[in-house]
Amino acid sequence: MRVSKEDLKSLIKNKLHKAGLNEEHASTAADVLVFADERGIHSHGAMRVEYYAERIAKGGMNTNPDFKFEKTGPATGVFHGDGGNGHTAAKLAMDEAIKMAKESGVAIVGVRDISHSGAISYFTNQAAESNLIGFSVCQSDPMVVPFGGAEPYYGTNPIAFAAPSTDNRKMTLDMATTVQAWGKILHARSKNQTIPDTWAVDGNGEPTTDPYKVNALLPISGPKGYGLAMMVDVLSGVLLGLPFGNKVSSMYENLSEYRKLGQLHIVINPEFFMGITGFQKDISQSMDDLNGIKPAPGFDKVLYPGQNNDVVIADYKENGIEIVDDIYDYLKSDVIHNNQYDHKNPFAE
Repeated sequence: MRVSKEDLKSLIKNKLHKAGLNEEHASTAADVLVFADERGIHSHGAMRVEYYAERIAKGGMNTNPDFKFEKTGPATGVFHGDGGNGHTAAKLAMDEAIKMAKESGVAIVGVRDISHSGAISYFTNQAAESNLIGFSVCQSDPMVVPFGGAEPYYGTNPIAFAAPSTDNRKMTLDMATTVQAWGKILHARSKNQTIPDTWAVDGNGEPTTDPYKVNALLPISGPKGYGLAMMVDVLSGVLLGLPFGNKVSSMYENLSEYRKLGQLHIVINPEFFMGITGFQKDISQSMDDLNGIKPAPGFDKVLYPGQNNDVVIADYKENGIEIVDDIYDYLKSDVIHNNQYDHKNPFAE
């Protein structure tokens, strides 16, 4: 069904508040989740609410964190999340990075000891909205085999980037370091379809086309994706003194414990390089150039990175955001959670 952006945010905020988050943190989390849904990134939208609600209700997220920002240098800092809501901590940390980048030209801010923070392009978008370049990476629990390996070590370890143009368009990237997201495999299961043998491996580390035999995901482009996952793990885990690699806490193993995740924001101020006006002009020119490239057979148009999001947003703005009926019914209900995520196998339904 279709729901307005405002109604969806209200439903999500109310559910998370009832689960135990204060209103400010629930509102920020709802913002990040709706940001994902209105761009068609439903794997990080409203479908996550019940999982968050269960973790909050079971004490696995600090509902009264002592958030602290520690400035460690002229352009560096660490935001201490104290086990609190990841969406809120990551947003506040980006606010600090933006302030520093405006003063110093660049800022690097680590976010320590947080819960899952959702679609990290939300935070790079913050930077772009302030006429800055945003880059963000975060670690996740082990679901991906290293190149040549037969068991998981790294997570999907996403990377996000955003740069502003002259006319409110943004050049953006938000990608996992795996060939496909786990949600695509769940979709194949729901449709009783096979998957390409380049997506995942079974328990023996062999490529599989059976979505029910998946035991780990494959890194994008083999050793290249493996290297990118390593980079993200170092920047958002090792650098911040947090658990890393296969020591990163599971999303589902114990919902009564804090996850202690890490994230890293890097913000660059174009004014300190070529000047913001010229930078935005050239980004806009790059977008237009890409749109003007002769399309390959089977394509109508070359899109600049992030343009597909703009298309989805325009549709949802006019017709409402598409939400699965069961998720909408849950959001409307008085149920906090149905006790279905704790100790769940990450490769189960």
